Amino acid sequence: MICVALPGLAISTEQGQMTGQGLEGFYRAGRRVLSRCQVRVAGREPVAVQARMTAADRARFVGTLRVSPHSGPDPDVVVKRIRHADGTERITLHSAALRPLRIPVEVALGTDLADLGAIASGTAGPELPASVHDSGLRWSCATGNSWVTADPPPADALASAGLLRWELELAPGGSTTVELRVRPDGAGPVRAAGRAATSPLAAARASGDDPRIGSLLRTSVEDLQALLMRDPVHPSDLYLAAGAPWRCGLAPADALAAARMTLALGTRLAAGTLRTLARTQLPGSGPQSGMIPGPRRDAGTHLPPGCTGTEATLLFPVLLAEARRWGLPEQETEELLPAAERCLTWLRTTVGDGTYLSDPHPGGPVRCETQAHAHRAALLGADLLDACGRPGGAELRQWAQALRTAFREDFWIDDLGGGRPAAALAPDGGPVPHLGAAAAHLLDTGLLGGGALAVGLLDKVQTEQLARLLGGPAMDSGWGLRGLGVKEAGYNPFGHRSGAVRVHETAVAVAGLAAAGYEKEANSLLRGVLAAAEAFDHRLPEMYAGEQRTDGSVPLPHPASCRPAATAAAAGVLLPITLAGIRPDAPGGTVTLRPVHSAPLGEIVLTGLRVAGAPFSVRVSRLGLAMVEEAGDGLQLGG
Repeated sequence: MICVALPGLAISTEQGQMTGQGLEGFYRAGRRVLSRCQVRVAGREPVAVQARMTAADRARFVGTLRVSPHSGPDPDVVVKRIRHADGTERITLHSAALRPLRIPVEVALGTDLADLGAIASGTAGPELPASVHDSGLRWSCATGNSWVTADPPPADALASAGLLRWELELAPGGSTTVELRVRPDGAGPVRAAGRAATSPLAAARASGDDPRIGSLLRTSVEDLQALLMRDPVHPSDLYLAAGAPWRCGLAPADALAAARMTLALGTRLAAGTLRTLARTQLPGSGPQSGMIPGPRRDAGTHLPPGCTGTEATLLFPVLLAEARRWGLPEQETEELLPAAERCLTWLRTTVGDGTYLSDPHPGGPVRCETQAHAHRAALLGADLLDACGRPGGAELRQWAQALRTAFREDFWIDDLGGGRPAAALAPDGGPVPHLGAAAAHLLDTGLLGGGALAVGLLDKVQTEQLARLLGGPAMDSGWGLRGLGVKEAGYNPFGHRSGAVRVHETAVAVAGLAAAGYEKEANSLLRGVLAAAEAFDHRLPEMYAGEQRTDGSVPLPHPASCRPAATAAAAGVLLPITLAGIRPDAPGGTVTLRPVHSAPLGEIVLTGLRVAGAPFSVRVSRLGLAMVEEAGDGLQLGG
């Protein structure tokens, strides 16, 4: 149970008690300010009967006790705990006894003040000694301190045992509440960026025949709000942290990908993300000049770790170009254009006289996924440069044409099954033949003007074959797209990139397949991820096991997955947008609708979206016909 309102986190099991085991505790900015918070009433722990998330940043736990003598099997005291990510916990006792009760209540507290990395690696130290402080307890060490205050103040505070005690009076049918607040010394309440009065994300809603899509969109928007972070130097610029609890900081490629998938909620998040990352762009005139740095990322069993900096550098101009189509103001586009030009210059300089974009380290492979990102960046970047009156578009298009010609020959492996794209070209030029979810990025070509999509790296026959492969049983687990086909060597249903279902890539595949007209395959993957979302209470994790779905089964959580995760929550926005087929062109004053004609979820209504800065709503009927119900003045329906 993870409550998130960054920089605050609260983590516990469904029992509600924080025992100090594993990751349990309250966190502030990656440091555990409280690891143990155990409630005992009348000397006993309440029997846990329910635990549920009530919002992205709140959880509610209910327990019961029998306190009155000779009361039979029925509990007569209910204990409710409302836990907030900001470090607040409200403990309410309600009595159903026939007589007044005087109940002793104890809360055992403790912390190690460890940082999240030490906890994850198993190197966190023991609990620290406590001292009595005002109306609570305090802990300190060389790297920090924290304190817990209670309202009402406890009748007794025992530093040696880390205990706060009360004697609470409960009238028949009455209730009483104790509120605990935990925070570092000198720190005020958590000021979560997602709780600001002016959020960059519109509160979009979905309704229709299938209630799951509405629940998924609502929860996804809440999770995105909870993951928002401010640039500490430029607090008006917001971006998404990668996910909780493991990656509560900026991951450039994930932040850009998530901002791109959520453009239908407005362009402010995209602008803040782009400005934040533009300030990290490498200066100078060397081979890395213009790159947006990023960490290396595991690529599965067949390839060495990949450079997320390459992906981020290629995503930057794509996000700027598409944000402009969704309504990013021209002034902001112009301000960000130089950084996008530097990304495109890095691309052309790195490719040089060659055809492919290789890994940045010497002797690295030529990855299929990287070519897809590079090709899209070249075409959308050229479109952006032309629109802004800047040179370089023709050269980028010329290189993209050469890349397409070579890719369709070099990266396609013919076989008796109809062929497949290679995952990469090895340093010796030979293909790496395994089939993985990264191939879905070949279907994501990017949005141009007038609702048109850019041309892809594959030809029509190859695209049809890829659609068949992605929709086949080797890749479609019934819960979403596997990271690696079940028949491939090294397949592991829990493998980060070698078999687990990654929600981001599943959503990319659904959108790409639907746009290319392969609705059967898109609908199967869509239904699978919706079923998984329902099993996860509509808060999709970053990934989960790629085991085959069977009657009565549920998806298996991945122990190292973030939940919530920025790209998974953003995928919950992209999926309904895909069903409606919304393709805006704000500079051209049009919006084109290309809905999924088979209407796999029946009627769907999307409200509270943003196109060109104005509210936008659309309805897709059970016949797959789309109709705009609300739009800004001057926005026309395109052909």
